Amino acid sequence: MTDTQIDFTETASLGNDISSVADSDAPIVRLSNLIIEEAVQLRASDIHIEPFEDRVRVRYRIDGILVERDTIPKRLQGSVLSRFKILARLDIAERRRTQDGRIKLSILDKELDLRVSVIPTNHGQSIVMRILDKDNIRVSLQQLGFADSDFKKFGSLIRRPNGIILVTGPTGSGKTTSLYAALNDLNTPTRKIITAEDPVEYYLPGINQVEIKHSIGLDFARVIRAMLRQAPNIILVGEMRDLETAQMGIQASLTGHLVFSTLHTNDAPGAVTRLVDMGVPPYLVSSSVIGIMAQRLVRTICTKCKKPYVPSELELREAGISVEQANKATFMKGRGCGTCNKSGFRGRMAIFELMMMTPKIREMTFKQASTVELRKAAKAEGMSTLYADGIRKVLRGLTTIEEVMRVAREAEG
Repeated sequence: MTDTQIDFTETASLGNDISSVADSDAPIVRLSNLIIEEAVQLRASDIHIEPFEDRVRVRYRIDGILVERDTIPKRLQGSVLSRFKILARLDIAERRRTQDGRIKLSILDKELDLRVSVIPTNHGQSIVMRILDKDNIRVSLQQLGFADSDFKKFGSLIRRPNGIILVTGPTGSGKTTSLYAALNDLNTPTRKIITAEDPVEYYLPGINQVEIKHSIGLDFARVIRAMLRQAPNIILVGEMRDLETAQMGIQASLTGHLVFSTLHTNDAPGAVTRLVDMGVPPYLVSSSVIGIMAQRLVRTICTKCKKPYVPSELELREAGISVEQANKATFMKGRGCGTCNKSGFRGRMAIFELMMMTPKIREMTFKQASTVELRKAAKAEGMSTLYADGIRKVLRGLTTIEEVMRVAREAEG
């Protein structure tokens, strides 16, 4: 993977049962720092430290794919976990309950924020640290990777005075980045923007951000109700996860506010039926939602080792690429090099599916049409699907057929 390796030799003298770790325990401190440093160098988004019967596995999620790294000796399990819990200001004596915390630190000239989650497992506590790099959210709408037509549509949507704009996709599909890019574009001294997030992942200058705290009753619905008394122009609701939150968001949109939010659905048309399934009346969905964008992240080909290649007829046929499209395309693949850790990929980009709530889609929503029917009508009205947007990026030599099929094929069905 890389020349960077974690050396455990200097930790060999530590005892077998260490329940707490102080800063004076230099080997453990250095080991913990090395794990985070290596993850940052490899551009990982998450660090997974997972205890098993005879070892402690360390894995990094790089460009969406989990990669196994060095194994920590079992005897150091308690020490390492305690060190990370101390950094996250968690209770090191608590081993039976889940815990959540944050670590703020500066590594490799970067200010990092790590979101820490600890859960008890059969063989000890498993810890996952999500690395939040502020550089990742300094993305403009132009840099998101929209096709020209979708860019114009989305740009006009976010400048509407009121209505709900939903961004859908699974966890880790870049929804937050897209929403923050939209907010950054709209963030001017003439607009008041308030967000309700669980938790606040990144801090945006000039925007009022509220962190949801369920333990004290500060939930989405209560925060939205209070927000409206502050006369905002734009509201961001981290996620519409229940009927009350959805109703409050819809109420806000109907009283003259532009509302951004997210939903966990596979595609854009599925968001409509998801809201109805939650209990929102179809007439409210059709009158308040103005646009729904689904997205995924695909790995991009490494620019250092990419080379042209000619896909076989079978590959083209399975991908649905016509001979005319193939003749005009520039197909690329990565050979694998030191820069991309022999994977052939480096970095990720988004693929999109933007469904506008046209009069026809509104009417179908009101009549409770199925997701399949909504999808068919949206495609007939010009919606480019996730898969079609992915293939468009394949034809430009940005990613591969296999990568798009891996990420977006199931959403096409």
